[in-house]
Amino acid sequence: MKAQTVNVKASTGRILCSTIFRAGGRKLLAKGHMLSEEDIRLLETEGLNEVWVTELEDGEVGEDDAVCQAAREIGCGCLEIRLAAGGRANLFATEDCCLLVDDELLRQINCTASIVIATGVNFSMAKAGQRIATVKSAPFAVPRPQLETVVSMLRERGPILQARPVRNPSVAVLYTDPLHGDRARQLFESIMRQRLEHFQTTPAFAMACVEEEAAVAHSLEHLVRAKPTVILVASTTSPAGPDDVIGRAMTHIGCHIERFLAPVEPGNLFLLGYKDDFPILSSPGCFRSARPNVLDLVLPPLLARYRVSGWEVACLGHGGLLG
Repeated sequence: MKAQTVNVKASTGRILCSTIFRAGGRKLLAKGHMLSEEDIRLLETEGLNEVWVTELEDGEVGEDDAVCQAAREIGCGCLEIRLAAGGRANLFATEDCCLLVDDELLRQINCTASIVIATGVNFSMAKAGQRIATVKSAPFAVPRPQLETVVSMLRERGPILQARPVRNPSVAVLYTDPLHGDRARQLFESIMRQRLEHFQTTPAFAMACVEEEAAVAHSLEHLVRAKPTVILVASTTSPAGPDDVIGRAMTHIGCHIERFLAPVEPGNLFLLGYKDDFPILSSPGCFRSARPNVLDLVLPPLLARYRVSGWEVACLGHGGLLG
């Protein structure tokens, strides 16, 4: 694009290179605005004879058009796009949701010139109406080949951002203790409720049992039949691995053990398994305190009915030092 100063009468269809203010300091027209016939009359009324403008050249796409094209490709799920001033498009959640972000693709897109994208944090919760991403272009215009490269990458690789809705999740809790399950319930129930209230849910089902393989397996089978969104095992003991009681009980009922150990502190002794599509999560010690721990990182996607993989748990190490 080539910027130049021109007579106001000759500026129709051109783009302002700088914001124009009235004599009292109030904004009249914003930088990046494409001048219309009505704008020309307004500028003449304000006594302006010349303006600093630019216009699109062959092979360029205007900033607003460019960011809208990119914004339509970067996300899916419960979101909407709103164009903002200055070559920006914002994405907003239309209902409570969990954000799933392909950070590798995001980095690759942001290495291209002329368009950059910022998103919320992967696995974070977002409220309805919250801004969850923004797309910004270089001022005024984007070279068409660069825009086509970005759009092609997004169409080939899939969206960068998923706004996965959290709709009426149900949580089942199993309290276990080597001597008496009710001891674990007394120790952890208030903290459990406090943590789940942060995600706007409460325990829909709760049981307590002695921490023995057969008893835990029986209780887990009973809770699975209730078809909750997620099952949390709140144990008073700290397992040394999936071969301890909780892990053996999960295996006993046919669970696939997805991951043991999380690179998160607090919450290293994390055990995640799936009985069919139902996640079962044990994280001893994390139910003793309301302080942030691994549960706060993995509960949002699980409540959104997203199947968290062992690889994704391993990726929590970057930023996993919570306290």
